[in-house]
Amino acid sequence: MPVKTWKFIAFIFLAGVSCVAAEEDGTQWFKGNTHTHSLWSDGNDFPEMIVDWYKAQGYHFLGLSDHNILSRGEKWTAESTIKKRQRAVGKTAIQKYRERFPKDWIETKDIKGVPYFRLKTLEEFRPLFEEEGKFLLIEDEEISCNFKPHIVHINAVNLGEVIEPVEGANAREILRKNLQLIRAQEARLSRPILAHLNHPNFQWAVSAEDLAHVVEEQFYEVYNGHPIVNHLGQGGRPGVERIWDIANTLRIAELQAPPLFGVATDDSHTYHGGDVSPGRGWVMVRAAELSADALIGAMRAGDYYASSGVTLHEVRFDRESGELRIEIEPQQDETYTTDIIGTLEGYDSTVEVVAAPSKYPHAVRHTYSKEVGEVLASIGGTEVVYRLSGKELYVRASITSSARHPNPSFEGQRKQAWTQPVGWRGR
Repeated sequence: MPVKTWKFIAFIFLAGVSCVAAEEDGTQWFKGNTHTHSLWSDGNDFPEMIVDWYKAQGYHFLGLSDHNILSRGEKWTAESTIKKRQRAVGKTAIQKYRERFPKDWIETKDIKGVPYFRLKTLEEFRPLFEEEGKFLLIEDEEISCNFKPHIVHINAVNLGEVIEPVEGANAREILRKNLQLIRAQEARLSRPILAHLNHPNFQWAVSAEDLAHVVEEQFYEVYNGHPIVNHLGQGGRPGVERIWDIANTLRIAELQAPPLFGVATDDSHTYHGGDVSPGRGWVMVRAAELSADALIGAMRAGDYYASSGVTLHEVRFDRESGELRIEIEPQQDETYTTDIIGTLEGYDSTVEVVAAPSKYPHAVRHTYSKEVGEVLASIGGTEVVYRLSGKELYVRASITSSARHPNPSFEGQRKQAWTQPVGWRGR
């Protein structure tokens, strides 16, 4: 990538977070999901049906991110494949599709006596849903790679061309090679492309140390709504939120690199029967307009938060005073606890090795002291103010509601929101 492009990216990312309430400066909050699957890969519904659902639920933007493919060209799917995936309860996906769209929209044909449906391309169904300032479709891809028996998945948001995945010997090599492809396309096509690592604990593919050392990566999923991504960790291996703090501590304290920013997504595959997952996680981006350029620019600046159900009216960090201020939009009968999490200078850097499970030989992990990503303050209520002492390497807020998640992906899940790390700029 040309040096001038890297400087542009670094400038945006290093700017840190300095948010005021949306609308005070001509911006507003936009709700979106960047990780969604359809029949174009391993989802179990037609893309138009999925888009229709998200728009009806009040989302402002959506990325269909099927595996190693964009919704382009001609693709036919057998009726038997659709029925097999859906594990239908009540009406089938095909029945719902026929009820929602007119007959002349739906294309079918028989191939050797087997009925097939043609999947519509993004450019075909985009005009049905997009509205300026109200709803936007962004072209995504989940770049899916392997180093057996593990897999590494990276979402590329706002692509102009499909990216063919490049394999590697380990997670770090795969991340670096594919991030280079993303950045090369960004420079060549002069369009911003946001990349985020998906579900690091799925098959224990990516460790906190991997995320720390691949400093080219700027974003990762702090919450993924799929039920088999080991969100809480297991057997001494850290949960996904804990990974965030370990990686960011290593980046700032040892590598002199900016921290990772966290996103929340659905990773929805199932829309009929089974584990129906759309609506579990999303991002709220504070931007001046609903465009891919504005949304990605805001996210690179940290002007957004991740959520699985808690809504924030305001997130503001004043660099001069070191004050982090959060205002939560209350929901009826809910109470809120905000944990201010961070790592202080001089933290205990002792680590212990956790052996890999036999099925995943590369999944050696390390446990860190409680001083890495510790709770520095726990604050109740909807108005949160925390003033940094100057000893923090960074701080972030994890807000938890008293209300259970209406469609949980793990046992005991409650509605949450996560702000981006602040206080690290200048280190």
